Amino acid sequence: MVRIGPMTSPKFPLDRRELMAGLGAAALAPVLPASGRAQGAPSVTLQGKADTIALRDGPPTPVWSLHGPELRFKRGETAEVAFANELPTPAVLNWRGIDGIASAEPLTARPPVAAGAKQTLQLPLRHAGTFLCDFGLLGDGQARPTRSRALVVRENEAVSVDRDEVFLIEDWRVLPDGSAIAPGLEPKDAVPAFTVNGRTSLEISARTNERVRLRFISACQRTVIATKMENYEVRVMAVCGQPAEPFQARSGALVLAPGGRADVFIDVALPAGTSTPILLHDGKEARPVGKIVVSSEPPIRPAPLPPAAPLRSNGLPERIELKGATRVDLALGTPQGDWVAPASFVVTAAPAFRVKTGRTVVLALTNRAAMATVFHLHGHHFRLLDRLDDGWKPYWLDTLAIEPGQTQRIAFLAEHAGRYLIESVATDWAAPRLVRWYAVE
Repeated sequence: MVRIGPMTSPKFPLDRRELMAGLGAAALAPVLPASGRAQGAPSVTLQGKADTIALRDGPPTPVWSLHGPELRFKRGETAEVAFANELPTPAVLNWRGIDGIASAEPLTARPPVAAGAKQTLQLPLRHAGTFLCDFGLLGDGQARPTRSRALVVRENEAVSVDRDEVFLIEDWRVLPDGSAIAPGLEPKDAVPAFTVNGRTSLEISARTNERVRLRFISACQRTVIATKMENYEVRVMAVCGQPAEPFQARSGALVLAPGGRADVFIDVALPAGTSTPILLHDGKEARPVGKIVVSSEPPIRPAPLPPAAPLRSNGLPERIELKGATRVDLALGTPQGDWVAPASFVVTAAPAFRVKTGRTVVLALTNRAAMATVFHLHGHHFRLLDRLDDGWKPYWLDTLAIEPGQTQRIAFLAEHAGRYLIESVATDWAAPRLVRWYAVE
């Protein structure tokens, strides 16, 4: 989930309570080429294998990564993805934000790939947007933490931007010896670290009057984060991979739960040589994780572009009929009842609920943990309802963080038949990731 937070100080002061409160709401430029790919089914191979990442001074830190080409496709394509697991443990690809592809669902349709084995799947990419592919669903307590990959599905129509950049943020817990521990383990004397696109800092160079699309992705395992860019008007164009009515992020700040995404447009109107830090706050402290540097090259055009038109809808319903909806209460935050660790999931387990295709579902999500808990719905995007069920926030979500003791209600139209996962995890490094499933019939 994303929301604009009231962060006005250049020092970006913010505590954990304030960070969680930020989750309560929320002649054209030369255009990027639509795609140079021929019609048909593009194919890619991803390999899960041992890797290293530089998290601090000294030797690089061992991790497990998804190796392979950049995952950029065009709306309407069907991607054929082969996954070769070269790790010493089973793994499964987890596609966040891809609606309605029951055949690609981890655990319910796709069993874990054994060490040394390979699996191929088809991804019909009906929606344009910013998505996430990770293989850490079974990663709790493993020998090494895992890295994620961005999945970008471009619009078929022209979008008035000059550049399109991914800003993928990951969190780590690093021990004094330089090794990193996987989530689900007690961090003890480990210290937090963050990377952007696999680096501790990312520099983006842009020319005056250039428009840049930044695809912010939180691939953090457990941490709710806020990012901030001062001196820029940050226009939010999409949330969780779905177009939104454009709005300005207050003070240039965004709040993202683990798995959350936000597409923003920024127009570079500062003079040449200006450097603006991109700050990240984890509820305890702020740190620079990147910067935007205005190039000394001449302006890309004499004046800034006019405001961008909204991104084209992916066809999600404009309204959801709440009357007569299937209503389900789900308790989050405690490993009890039918919630299980992904490694213990079995397809014969009872679903959290069943619903007929075309029905509206309203879920009441109550967080019984002593800390914020992140909820992720597979297969469908949802609306966050107002307290009286008399309206909803004006954007779609697939990920939501819920404060301790609170209940949030969400609604979605069950459009896609199949079996889909539900994920829940508390925002503590040692907390277990838990799953259930639901059926659309």
